[in-house]
Amino acid sequence: MSKEKKKRRFIKSRRFWGVLALLALLIWLNNTSLFYAGDQGFKLLAHRGLAQTYDAANTDWSTNTAAIIHEPEHDYLENTIASMQIAFDYGADVVEFDVKLSADKILAVFHDSPISYRTDREGEVGDYTMEELRQMDIGYGYTADGGKTFPFRGKGVGLMPTIDEVFDAFPDKELLIHVKDGNVETYEVLWSKLRSLPQERLAQLTVYGDDEGIAYLREQSPSLRLLSMAMMKKALLQYELIGFTGYVPKALHNMELHLPLKYARALWGWPYKFNKRMEAVNTRVVIVEGNGQLSSGFDTEESVASIPRKYEGYVWTNRIDRLGSLTD
Repeated sequence: MSKEKKKRRFIKSRRFWGVLALLALLIWLNNTSLFYAGDQGFKLLAHRGLAQTYDAANTDWSTNTAAIIHEPEHDYLENTIASMQIAFDYGADVVEFDVKLSADKILAVFHDSPISYRTDREGEVGDYTMEELRQMDIGYGYTADGGKTFPFRGKGVGLMPTIDEVFDAFPDKELLIHVKDGNVETYEVLWSKLRSLPQERLAQLTVYGDDEGIAYLREQSPSLRLLSMAMMKKALLQYELIGFTGYVPKALHNMELHLPLKYARALWGWPYKFNKRMEAVNTRVVIVEGNGQLSSGFDTEESVASIPRKYEGYVWTNRIDRLGSLTD
C-alpha cells in the first residue's frame, strides 16, 4: 500500500473516531445531571399510611406478615383513616392504600387475602358485605412473639374504611390506590367513582394493579396516572432504546414508575434529567429499596443515605414516622 493511501486511510479513521467521540459527548451532555444543583429534595410516599412493620427478607407473596411483625413502636394499623392521617401529619406527600370489592360491590380498604391473616374471620373480602366487614377486628391477628400475645386484638373493630371515606377524609391529598382484586369488575366499580371527579382531583390520584385491570382503566382515561408491571416494562424498554435523545415515548406518558434504585441508575438522564422528563409527561417516579419486591422501602437513615442528592422524585417508605423527621 502506498504512503498516500495509508495517509488517506489514517485521516478517514481519525475522522470516524472523532465523530464517534463527539456523538458520545453530545449524548453524555444530553443525559448528565452533573451540572444541576438538585437541591429541592425528594418527596415521600407512605405505604399503607403508618403501618406495623416486619422483616421483608423472610417473606414471600403468601406470607402472613401480621404474624411476624416487629415489636410495635406505635398503635397504628395499616389502611385505616387514622394511619393515613398520621402519615400526612408526619410529612407524607402521597399515601398508598389497598382496595378490594365487597360482596355488595363496595370498595373496602384492606390488603390481605385471606382475611384471616389480620381479622377474626375466615374467607375473602368478597365473601362479606361492607357492613359485615366493619364488624371485623382488623387488629386481631397481629403478633410479634409467635402468637404468645396479640397487642392489637379488640382495637381494630370498625376500622376498615371504604374508599369513599378515604376520599372524604382527604379531599385534597395525593393518593395512590392499589387494586388488590384480580378481576376487572373491581376496576369497573372504581372507575364509576373516578369518572365523576373533577379533573383537578383526578390529577391527585394514581391507580396501580394487575395488567388487565389497568389496561381497562387506560381505555377509559388517557390521562389518569396508572401503573402495571407489564405497562412499566414495555414503556421503559422503549425509553432505553431512544431515551438518550431526550425523547419520552408515548407509552411512558401518564404513568407511575416504581423503580428499584439499583436499576434506576441505568436510565438515561438519571436522576435529575430523567425525573424532569417524566414530570413533563405527567409520570411520577418512585424509587423503592432492594429489588423492588415485597414493598421494600427506604425505612432507615442508612438507606436514605443511598438516595442520590440530585433525586427530586418520590421515595417509598414503610416508616414515614422516621423519614418525616429525617427530611424536615
